[in-house]
Amino acid sequence: MQIYINGEEKTVAAESSMAALIEQLALTDKRVAVEVNEELVPRSTFEQHLIQANDRIEIINAVGGG
Repeated sequence: MQIYINGEEKTVAAESSMAALIEQLALTDKRVAVEVNEELVPRSTFEQHLIQANDRIEIINAVGGG
């Protein structure tokens, strides 16, 4: 199915979870914030959050500093 990640069209398997997508993108060990269709997705729900066709996903790397 087609989705959009940071504005770029991507193809992923149907019934993919957010956790599976994060793993596929090699971001498992990174601190990221994820928004789907302009709604924040908490990291604690990545396993349960199923990606839908045409979802617009924004993934932002969290950077520490001050």
